[in-house]
Amino acid sequence: MVTSVHELELPALDTAGLDRDEALALIAATRERHWLARTPLGYSLSRYDDCVSLLRDKRFHNALALVRQLNGLDPEGDAASRRQSILTMEGGDHARLRRLVAPAFTPQAAGRLRPSMRAVIDGLVDTFHPSGRCEVVADLCEPYPIPIICELLGAPPGDWRRFSAWATDIFRIFNQNLVEDLPLVEAATAELEAYLATLIGERRADPRPDLLSDLIAVEEAGDRLSTDELVSLAVAVLMAGTDTTRNQLACALAVFAEHPDQWALLAERPGLAPRAVEEVMRYLGAVRGTVRFAPEDIVFRDVLFPRGTLVFVSLAGANRDPGSFGDPGTFDISRQGSPQQMTFGSGIHHCMGAALARAELQEALVLLARRMPGLATDGPVEWKPTSFGIWGPARLPLRFTPAGA
Repeated sequence: MVTSVHELELPALDTAGLDRDEALALIAATRERHWLARTPLGYSLSRYDDCVSLLRDKRFHNALALVRQLNGLDPEGDAASRRQSILTMEGGDHARLRRLVAPAFTPQAAGRLRPSMRAVIDGLVDTFHPSGRCEVVADLCEPYPIPIICELLGAPPGDWRRFSAWATDIFRIFNQNLVEDLPLVEAATAELEAYLATLIGERRADPRPDLLSDLIAVEEAGDRLSTDELVSLAVAVLMAGTDTTRNQLACALAVFAEHPDQWALLAERPGLAPRAVEEVMRYLGAVRGTVRFAPEDIVFRDVLFPRGTLVFVSLAGANRDPGSFGDPGTFDISRQGSPQQMTFGSGIHHCMGAALARAELQEALVLLARRMPGLATDGPVEWKPTSFGIWGPARLPLRFTPAGA
């Protein structure tokens, strides 16, 4: 028998204003009562298997496509917002783009950038290493990914500050303050797209060993990417490879500062880096949730989700589901036998830049564990507002014993 979700007696879930531990405790309490919870704007899932199933259910669409409407803005917007993005596409168009660009986002492709990752992170550490202190968000995490993205796209290294500013403003779209932030978002998007269109024109005339040249050369059964599609994909690369990596690295260092035994273990056994990245993203992911909506009436697990229903998928909750992770509140970089952490999502909108992000985090953590032993906080940690879609420390002062001192 099918029952409308609106008719179910469900626990209420509202994490607004709660810190991360309070929010996780409330999510856990509601998860024990029912596989669904009622939120102020819709419904929420936090059991691992349910989150995976819903994200892999192609009938539900990514609510990023509704971000303007949800903020009370014109859904059409300007020309930039009307451009199709791989992040919001569904169906055949989305499948086509993912298929065409998949070879450019493999672990092997990301691996070619590992030497640059090591050089960038090493140079950043050099600037503060002798002092044994840093404010790691500003000194390390913020600048780290941008030179990598510049190299990936084939942009001049000296333009990294422009990319950084554009990324910061574009990511305001996730901060639940779009009415005020929209002019900054639109201006940054327009500037970035104009820059990329020029760069694409240059690469069409003079291909080089970079992502844009690779994407321009992509062809499958006569199908090629248009300039608009190339611009959209390059913007998506910047979004997938910048703010997420900045915040996730800061989250990782905050966690390791609280677990010095694990930091020492990583320094002793750098081969644990891949597991360490997965465990950090499970334990404290920078992306804590994603939202889907029902574009039509959908029956899921014998429950009817009427057209327009919003469903919040708690990635943080799924990552702490004791039904899938043994002792989920323990941080253990040697953890084995657990399912895939959920911070990258699942299904057709699984993070396109996951291989790049994994490589960036692995290279950074191995080098930092070696050069910054004895990691500890050096003052209070300031966290970004919980309303931020991509979240982490706003300020994280750290101290350490400089290697060799």
